[in-house]
Amino acid sequence: MTLSDISIDDLTAAVAGPVFVPGDEGYPAEIFAWNAAHQHKPHVAVGATSAADVAAAVRWAGQHGLAVAVQATGHGAVRPAESCVLVSTTRMQHLSVDPAARTARVGAGVCWAQVIEAVTPHGLAPLNGSSSNVGVVGYTLGGGMGPLGRAYGFAADHVRSIEIVTADGALRTIDADRESDLFWAVRGGKGNFGIVTAMEFGLVEVASLYAGGIYFASTHATEVLHAYREWAPTLPERTSTSIAALRLPPLPQLPEPLRGAFVVHLRFAHLGPAEEGAELLAPMRAVAPAVIDGVGELPYRAIDAVHEDPVDPMPSRERGALLGGLSAESVDRLLEVAGPQIADLPVVMVELRLMGGALSRPAAVPNAVSGRNAAFSLFVIGLGVPDLAPAVDAVSADILAAVAADTVPGGLVNFSGSAVHEALLANWSQPDRDRLLRVKRSYDPTNLFSTNQALLP
Repeated sequence: MTLSDISIDDLTAAVAGPVFVPGDEGYPAEIFAWNAAHQHKPHVAVGATSAADVAAAVRWAGQHGLAVAVQATGHGAVRPAESCVLVSTTRMQHLSVDPAARTARVGAGVCWAQVIEAVTPHGLAPLNGSSSNVGVVGYTLGGGMGPLGRAYGFAADHVRSIEIVTADGALRTIDADRESDLFWAVRGGKGNFGIVTAMEFGLVEVASLYAGGIYFASTHATEVLHAYREWAPTLPERTSTSIAALRLPPLPQLPEPLRGAFVVHLRFAHLGPAEEGAELLAPMRAVAPAVIDGVGELPYRAIDAVHEDPVDPMPSRERGALLGGLSAESVDRLLEVAGPQIADLPVVMVELRLMGGALSRPAAVPNAVSGRNAAFSLFVIGLGVPDLAPAVDAVSADILAAVAADTVPGGLVNFSGSAVHEALLANWSQPDRDRLLRVKRSYDPTNLFSTNQALLP
């Protein structure tokens, strides 16, 4: 079906938010994704202001045989949404906090930074990720593994209830007791089952932590990575850490020692006294001199200082894998294929993130989050420029092959890049795959939600 075959007058009349088609002045801004590698080209873009707008857009798409895509910030965009109805939820900004119950309720367009601002005055923290600019809902539906993960688990483990518009255009409130199969699937199954319009989740009592990052020069990459391999598994559950080989651009906003450099970035977040955290970190500080040492006692509102993720949109291409351990041989092979000696490598980050602890335990209310079996996650981000795609894919494949001996089955949905269908389903065990597909076919029999990371073709 082409746009010329469709009249959007009835859709425009049914929603309170704006409706855009290609050529409209507001269309480019409405469909823009933070991951600028992907240029969405929907037939229609709906700027939803409420659950009623979302439901109307979904019903209209179903009546016209169009697939439905959804986007808040677009951090999780891993493929272009084309010839569909794209529902933008950025205007859905409801946010409320119940400090006594230690819960928050958010609309679909809320970012973690807004939640952090609202809850930290109460000595509370959410289970956000490495960047507070990311949207709450999309991150959480993919599991959500952040700086407090080893102490408290995945963000999805703390979800209390969800409001979701399913393929029939119905708005449902689901939780452990109401439509529990759908509640299980949505928490970990990403956007395959409907559009989440609101979410309530638990908060944790964290006001501050001993945290931040240490940058090491490329000349010390080998000894730092080998020391990390031995040190990280010894840490207590109240400590989370990752390490990344970064190829940084020559941007003026970066500190001079990092500008255009290859560096190894050690990230550290400890829930406990500063003295205790410093003692745990001391072995890594002793390995090599730091280019920048930014670890210290932080208020939780400064949590972005741990990873220092980019804040401006960038084009990226992603791959991930899970490791059952990290051998010296795997570290050597990683350095061979992605170390500082290789010039002009089109990969900007190779990250190893320690898992285990609460991330390895099932949620109190079971969900579909995958990856609990792993000791480490490996995440690769390449430049998402079309002309570089073959080179990025080839290098990413080499990096994954370098750790093949340590790889275990499964994966993390948020770190699965452009995987779809069978490749995406490989993140889960066979029983969980079967259950996800049963729920999918029950609630979305025509596969209306078939964009981005899709379970069905």
